[in-house]
Amino acid sequence: MLAVALLLAGATAAGCGGRPTTHHKPGTSHEQASGSTGRLLDTTDAAGHRHREVPAAGAPEVRLTVRPDTEDGWNLELAVQNFRFTPGSTGGAALPGAGHAHLELDGRKLARLYGPWHHLPAAQVPPGPHTLTVRLYADDHTAWAVAGTPVQATAQLTAAAPGATPGHTHGTPTPPGTPAPGAPEADRTLTVAVRDGKVSPAPGRTELKRGERVALRVTSDRADTLHVHGYDRELALPPSQEATLVLTVDRTGLFEVETHESGLVLTQLVVR
Repeated sequence: MLAVALLLAGATAAGCGGRPTTHHKPGTSHEQASGSTGRLLDTTDAAGHRHREVPAAGAPEVRLTVRPDTEDGWNLELAVQNFRFTPGSTGGAALPGAGHAHLELDGRKLARLYGPWHHLPAAQVPPGPHTLTVRLYADDHTAWAVAGTPVQATAQLTAAAPGATPGHTHGTPTPPGTPAPGAPEADRTLTVAVRDGKVSPAPGRTELKRGERVALRVTSDRADTLHVHGYDRELALPPSQEATLVLTVDRTGLFEVETHESGLVLTQLVVR
């Protein structure tokens, strides 16, 4: 009886204080949300994630500021209130004032954000005026909402065509794999292809020196999202189109590069 009691106590402790899950349970969907916070609505976002309504008093808030980056693209700042980013528990229960954010360009999802800062490469934005939207989500992928309206913020952005002055809206949209005009060359370039759930070349380790710039050129046969762990950098992968993420490795350690939807490890960056 004593042994049984100890086992039960250990299970309870693990359930309360153990490492949170990072994905929703197999066989469930985002619509089968967990947690009793707020009230689930029948309305959804464009991807089918249900809205989770909470009272206006103490509800999460977000503001979006966009600043040009001196090297490439733009730096985005999310100023939040009554909210904290919890990347370690994504896929777990909906807890008050916790979760992550989605970044959209003209209604198309670009990335999932796990912190208040995000770099948006110029190669991801076609020439012309655009609307950026950031929306707050709970850990179970439901969208926080107040009075039936999602908690989100928008900002306007105008991208110049190659060789044009800022604000010029003519020209052909820049393909995802095209380097940004005037962007510094990368010290290393890694080219990876994902097809039928397999990575080519086979995943390995890439040795880098701190301060180097690495270009990750990825082609996937299905829509997915590239994620560089440790740097919280993401890149949308359109189906059968090459997309490029340029990253300055300014911290040492071992960092995995993987795809979100298919869960494939593409490479490991070893920075010394």
